[in-house]
Amino acid sequence: MSRSGRLFLLMDAMRAKRVPVTAAQLAQQLGVSERTIYRDIQTLAELGAPLQGEAGVGYLLRRGAFLPPLMFDADELEALVLGARWVRRQGDAALAQAASKALAKIAAASPRDLRDSMADTSLWVPLGKTADDGAPADRFVQPVREAIRHECKLTLGYQDEHGNATARTVWPFALAYFEGKRLLAAWCELRGDYRHFRIDRIASVDSGERYAKRRHELLTVWRKMYDIEPET
Repeated sequence: MSRSGRLFLLMDAMRAKRVPVTAAQLAQQLGVSERTIYRDIQTLAELGAPLQGEAGVGYLLRRGAFLPPLMFDADELEALVLGARWVRRQGDAALAQAASKALAKIAAASPRDLRDSMADTSLWVPLGKTADDGAPADRFVQPVREAIRHECKLTLGYQDEHGNATARTVWPFALAYFEGKRLLAAWCELRGDYRHFRIDRIASVDSGERYAKRRHELLTVWRKMYDIEPET
């Protein structure tokens, strides 16, 4: 691998982290020595890369700073395209449009035109329901997702597994996309505990005021309860 290629990989490795990453971790990930990492970090700093940190503590790319043109290998490109194609099948028109726009931005931000490579990717998601199919559950995916983003309470008209109707006021903080089903994780005011709600059992949704805690706090406790590792 050329040194310039290694510098790009080093930038990518740090860009993927939200907390400082040590030279030892970077060396293991890139398959080089720690001495090489320190030398490459010095080179990047001299070139004006937005780095912060120090030896023994770790290094991080500053938020919002300019990054060099995006470079993708074949596996990374296939992962992006497959992910976007899967999102388009999830019954959320806004998210599907965002996935298409994101791929267009990635193609434009790359030093070579990737549109043909993206179109030729032979990894596909099986056909199923789309947002145009008009499935009753689909219309609640977007308002639930937006309530999670804005940390707002939701009042749900809901049916349990026995078909009994109930009204719940919940604090939504996570939405899981399983094949053919969406599962909302929320704090339920009625039960005073964490509960899960299937989107296809929701009959109505009303958004309310912001809930008392931050979404991150709810998510952290929930992950510990179910032994779920945080996403990187």
